[in-house]
Amino acid sequence: MPDRRQPDSPTDDNPFAAPPEGRPDQPWQPRSGGGDNGDGDGDDRKDSDGGRGPARWDPTDPIQRRARYALLAGMWGFFFGIFGIPSVGLLLGALALYWGISALRGKPAPATAEGAPAAPTGLDALGPAARPQRTAAVSGLVTASLAILLAFSSYALQLAYKDFYVCRDDALTKSAELQCNSLLPDNLVGDVLKVRQ
Repeated sequence: MPDRRQPDSPTDDNPFAAPPEGRPDQPWQPRSGGGDNGDGDGDDRKDSDGGRGPARWDPTDPIQRRARYALLAGMWGFFFGIFGIPSVGLLLGALALYWGISALRGKPAPATAEGAPAAPTGLDALGPAARPQRTAAVSGLVTASLAILLAFSSYALQLAYKDFYVCRDDALTKSAELQCNSLLPDNLVGDVLKVRQ
């Protein structure tokens, strides 16, 4: 088996490769550890504030939490609207709308006394990490709007055909329930709501 030579390039990033000839073995260290190992890999990049690279999901950040809450509440509100529970869908849709708007807006930064531009707040303060949070907030707004639309259409349908629903609920026999069909108009919605024999 021929002897394989290690590349002499200092940019070799293989953590399992043997050290170059003449250099002693070193104990393993994680790459994203201290940042003072001097190998200059991409994990040690700094952001504009001098901290580590862009942050991921931070549950202590209220703006990120609200973006996620908006997505979850909007999605569940939409499902409750589809499955015929409009009151819960309306509640979750309203909450998702509030959380989504507050996540996108964030709190305005106080102006500094020197007239310098204020530091960005809200999702803009996250920099590149704001993209998934912004997507979650916008998706929450869309699903919240659909959930509220479904809830209002369900309530509007119940108000428009209130006489039919009251007659059907008060009917004691099947023939009395069938007579309630005369209260429905001759349209597609009326045909769907008709009591079948």
